[in-house]
Amino acid sequence: MRVVILAGGMGTRLAEETEVRPKPMVEIGGRPILWHIMKHCAHYGFDEFFVALGYKGEVIKRYFLDYHVMNGSMTIELSSGNVELLDKPCESWLVHLVDTGLRTYTGGRVKRLQPCLGPGRFMVTYGDGVSDIDLQRLLKFHLAHGRLVTVTAVRPPARFGGLVVDEAGRVEQFAEKPQIGEGWINGGFLICEPGLFDYLAGDQSSLEVDALERLAADGQLMAYRHPGFWQCMDTARDKQLLETYWQAGRAPWRVWE
Repeated sequence: MRVVILAGGMGTRLAEETEVRPKPMVEIGGRPILWHIMKHCAHYGFDEFFVALGYKGEVIKRYFLDYHVMNGSMTIELSSGNVELLDKPCESWLVHLVDTGLRTYTGGRVKRLQPCLGPGRFMVTYGDGVSDIDLQRLLKFHLAHGRLVTVTAVRPPARFGGLVVDEAGRVEQFAEKPQIGEGWINGGFLICEPGLFDYLAGDQSSLEVDALERLAADGQLMAYRHPGFWQCMDTARDKQLLETYWQAGRAPWRVWE
């Protein structure tokens, strides 16, 4: 399964981090969140990636150009400059880094990848959100219903502690930042048939407005409900939350060994 990762946005709500790098390169546990997303996908056998670049895409290119060298041991002969790599610990991913424009909308980025993706189905997700979703179950659900697109529906984490209060004002229950009935939202991890491209016109196409809304109206959009963990990284607060999970050794999205 080929995976499209949308990694070209400006990340303005995380400006303190994204002035010097694109949001998918903001680190959690010393690794870009983009790496975490790719590790998750690869765990379920989806290890060919098309990264749609835009804002500061050169930072992502540089990261993957140096990836093999920077993640292994080496011997350097200083007099000649010869380098011998002593081991090969890298993941066996195939990574396509595709410039999709600085101001291109989400749908436009997917549309630009059409010649690269070929005739088969593919996954699309965002470069700033992690989850513990079982991607093989998602694919099985998609194949069973026969529609053009499946979107993963998630419940957003509540921003504040939840209270259950009786008539006298006594707090019967307090839950810190629970995932409760706030309604389902688009959590990314979309499985798409090539027919999606018929809903995308060009660079100014929005994946969400121009494609998903129209697909829903045409009865071609299904939702896979994922009640488990999902968290986007929109703000510094979100980043700190993910970092806290990782440092505590209880990151829910770490489904790999």
